[in-house]
Amino acid sequence: MNLAVVLVSPKTPGNIGAAARAMLNMGARDLRLVAPRCDHLDSGAVAMAVHAADLLREARVYPTLREALADRDLSVGTTARLRADLPPPQHPAYVRPLVRAAAAPALVFGPEETGLINSDLEQCQVAVRVPTGDYASLNLAQAVLLVCYEFLQGQDELPERTRKTATREEMEAMYGHLLGTMRLIGYTDAVRARHTLRLWRAMLDRALMTSAESRLFRGLLRQVAWKVEDAARRGTAEPRPAQDAAGGENGDDQTP
Repeated sequence: MNLAVVLVSPKTPGNIGAAARAMLNMGARDLRLVAPRCDHLDSGAVAMAVHAADLLREARVYPTLREALADRDLSVGTTARLRADLPPPQHPAYVRPLVRAAAAPALVFGPEETGLINSDLEQCQVAVRVPTGDYASLNLAQAVLLVCYEFLQGQDELPERTRKTATREEMEAMYGHLLGTMRLIGYTDAVRARHTLRLWRAMLDRALMTSAESRLFRGLLRQVAWKVEDAARRGTAEPRPAQDAAGGENGDDQTP
């Protein structure tokens, strides 16, 4: 597998070397460093890498995470924390099929002190969390070892999933709302509507939305309809100033 391991702003040479050794243990060889705060070829890094010193010498250094991920088709962030405005991290076993199906996946690990920040996780399509005891903080090399194991050596038994998805009634109501909005803005017409909606249904059904997420999506659709109707009333498509638009009919539709 063409798997890259990306370390964002690592602080100490020893951790980089130990992470390289963990990669070699699991069969990964593409090490990428984003704005490292130390010399990854320091003697301490080489000593901790043991037989993975070649990975250190071949490692590529990038100024930004975006550049490190530019040639990747799937990026998986790692985090032990829940973020209010980001999807919760998943058990690695659920993400394993995505990683193994990707042509060029990347695993992204954050700095030792903080882990990945929100702006880093926003650049990852999915996040994972390694199940631990109450104390969830892992050393960088430990995290690299465990996550690489899950994707490169792990088996395919899946733990029980507890996520509760939206009911079909909620999803059908959302699709009806989506169809009405597509017709309102001229995205489709009566001839193509059925086929167009079928494509959208296939994509959105794969997301396994929760009830709250379906309401959030419908809030966006209501805002689109309000905007179109407001522009029609005013005879212009120019945006209304923020202080005026804030009082529109969208109300509570921006949050689930």
